Amino acid sequence: MEKIVERALLYDFYGEIPTEHQKQIYEDVVFNDLSFSEAAEERGISRQGVHDLMKRCTRILQEYERKLGLVEKFLKTQEKVGEIHRLTKEFRQTEDRELVFRIEEISAEISRL
Repeated sequence: MEKIVERALLYDFYGEIPTEHQKQIYEDVVFNDLSFSEAAEERGISRQGVHDLMKRCTRILQEYERKLGLVEKFLKTQEKVGEIHRLTKEFRQTEDRELVFRIEEISAEISRL
């Protein structure tokens, strides 16, 4: 997964965990696209301080993902929903009853996630 997308998803799911200061720096770098130097100047800390904070915050978010797996479950669900969407479009064109059974299987998989 692309690094920026991974960081954004981790923050979406676990963004309430870091301290307020960590959140501000993380948001400046990830969402506001500030360089470490720009974020450092904005917050009155060193560039190295921003770098260390980003590393620590990313590690914290990744650790929560490793334990809880919410991002992984979300991405799997998105994939399954996309497959259901594709199969329903195909069904409209062919009316193949096997597609209905496959859709039922996928929806059951989603409910187990």
